[in-house]
Amino acid sequence: MTKKVLGRVDKVDFPELDLNTIDVKIDTGAYTSAIHCSRIREENNMLFCTFESSEHPNFNSKEIIFKTYSYTDVKSSNGHRENRFKIKTNIVFFSKTYKINLTLSTRDDMKFPVLIGRQFLSKKFIVDVDLENQSYNTKII
Repeated sequence: MTKKVLGRVDKVDFPELDLNTIDVKIDTGAYTSAIHCSRIREENNMLFCTFESSEHPNFNSKEIIFKTYSYTDVKSSNGHRENRFKIKTNIVFFSKTYKINLTLSTRDDMKFPVLIGRQFLSKKFIVDVDLENQSYNTKII
């Protein structure tokens, strides 16, 4: 299998979340992938989440309900450990749909609302930090 080459940043779609042309940072230093989510609440064995952000205009402010989710511990680069909700959804790179695990995090103060880590990238992609928007530039319109 030939691996596709990604740059350090890109734009992706999350069809199940109704989120399109979302800015992502490709981060080979991170193990897990994360997405910005606000107003997270757990009720009756369901997870309610709103993808809303004044800093990221392509977030549509829709509430999404997850019936299947889990928890995971995430360690930040400064060593701080945090227990987060984790969901499984679809992501589109190079017009191909992949399954991805995402932890839910408040990333409103970050430049990129989504971080793509090694767990997802492994065995699928090579990262060239000199490039940008490789997947998005090949999107079929």
